[in-house]
Amino acid sequence: MYWPADGEAVIENQKLFIVMNYWLIKSEPFKYSWEQFEKDGQTFWDGVRNYAARNNLRSMKKGDLAFWYHSNEGMEIVGIAKVVKEAYQDPTTDDTAWVVVDFKPHKKLKKPVGLAQIKADKRLANMDLVRLGRLSVGAVREEEWKIILEMAESK
Repeated sequence: MYWPADGEAVIENQKLFIVMNYWLIKSEPFKYSWEQFEKDGQTFWDGVRNYAARNNLRSMKKGDLAFWYHSNEGMEIVGIAKVVKEAYQDPTTDDTAWVVVDFKPHKKLKKPVGLAQIKADKRLANMDLVRLGRLSVGAVREEEWKIILEMAESK
């Protein structure tokens, strides 16, 4: 059996399957909130200066979805953003090691999902948000994605 690369479309028995990746991006709401993101309608994710987070940005594909997490203040997932442009040179620096990705708002969660709630659910113990708390851009497994959506009652 053929296993597709991330973000790749596969046709099998005349059915089209799109392999989607899920992510979590963190923003301090006093710097750039979900509400401001919705008003702006689109933004590029800049200022990432951690190699693991940068590698996650590089792995994002157009159409991927990302939870929007308010860090430091609120500490909760409040919405879902969609990747609309894949990684390119971060325009805020001349250092070619750093990239940005463009996002558009996809959906506000009906009910925010707090960090305490996430940590209390044993099924989410291996989630990047829990294990790598300082990572600003993390991967989310499909099962974790579904659990968070259930918690937000936003299926």
